[in-house]
Amino acid sequence: MNTLAKQIEQLNQELSSQLPQEVINAFGKSVDDLKTKNIEDRCIQPGEKMPEFILPNATGKMIDSNDILKKGKMILAFYRGSWCPYCNLELKFLQDNLSRIKDKNAVLIAVSPQTPDHSLSMAEKNKLGFEVLSDQNNDFAKKLGIVFQLQDFVLPYYRNLGINLFEFNNNDENLLPVPAVFVVDQD
Repeated sequence: MNTLAKQIEQLNQELSSQLPQEVINAFGKSVDDLKTKNIEDRCIQPGEKMPEFILPNATGKMIDSNDILKKGKMILAFYRGSWCPYCNLELKFLQDNLSRIKDKNAVLIAVSPQTPDHSLSMAEKNKLGFEVLSDQNNDFAKKLGIVFQLQDFVLPYYRNLGINLFEFNNNDENLLPVPAVFVVDQD
């Protein structure tokens, strides 16, 4: 089992011991519901052309996918937000492997629906050495087919845990991207 998988397993154990069973059951039901939607079958598939994007980074600078692809391959890592402990583990894992990614002539980009201010705080706190982009309203993630509506029954549990998606994403849609990683080359 790789390091990230071990860390996720450890996080699952910690959360199981810290959260009330009602919360664990609600999150489990949410995940089971998402699995029935077969998002992976409806999203962009290997070999398909990746839509172009221009998105703001954590400091508000606009980043163009065409400029990135001129340099080589691009690895896009979608995450839900800095409030997500699983996403933070993945971003740390990617940071720990950034030199290996660069050695493969690839540029790593992380994308979430959260505002640039939240992305900047997260990038600074975690000392990320790659661009963190804001996909306002999940517009780019929608083009890829990886967006889902957070179910109404789970929203109160998020709020009770201090996760206010309106505050993080600056909208009240409660849409999130499925955590996903895409490797894109020039063609």
